[in-house]
Amino acid sequence: METLVLVLDLVGTFVFALSGAMAGVRHRLDVFGVLVLSFVAANAGGILRDVLIGAVPPAAIADWRYIFVSLLAGSVTFWAQGTVRRLRDAVLVFDAAGLGVFAVSGALKATAFGLNPLAAVLLGMLTGIGGGMLRDLLVAEVPIVLRADLYAVAGLVGAAVVVGGQILGLPSSPLAIVGAALCFGLRLLALRRGWALPVARATDQ
Repeated sequence: METLVLVLDLVGTFVFALSGAMAGVRHRLDVFGVLVLSFVAANAGGILRDVLIGAVPPAAIADWRYIFVSLLAGSVTFWAQGTVRRLRDAVLVFDAAGLGVFAVSGALKATAFGLNPLAAVLLGMLTGIGGGMLRDLLVAEVPIVLRADLYAVAGLVGAAVVVGGQILGLPSSPLAIVGAALCFGLRLLALRRGWALPVARATDQ
């Protein structure tokens, strides 16, 4: 379980760091700003999860691999931003993949620390969306999770599959693959087909 969570976390860290660095490039930040956004996008959700479940110091700070992977993705994006910008659709795919991987790893780690199923599902979702929320706030954008896109919902679905499967006694590795794939697929379908939650409509007073 510990090895599975680590692998999922590092994969999610890299792909989310790419999306964070791209946000920095899009807002014309300097190299330090791009690296900060890459680290924040990749690790904020995991740090919040670890603090809430008492896994301190958080893995993203205590383990050098998280920092290295984040900065590597940020550096690649900064120095090859032209190539990454041309791969904008690929970056959206990476972001969807990161959401799925983090939602699953967050739920697995929460259950490993003995949290109840509902809390584990919510923490899985929080792991997936936390970094993106802070990334958007740092560049003065409304976080994508608060808009109409099926973002947090996809994370909830992926985390729920893992937790539900564990309740039934199913093996963790296949559950992680299925949960991440379902979250990833739902997010991509929402992007491609314009699926959205109902949006609040302003009314005249």
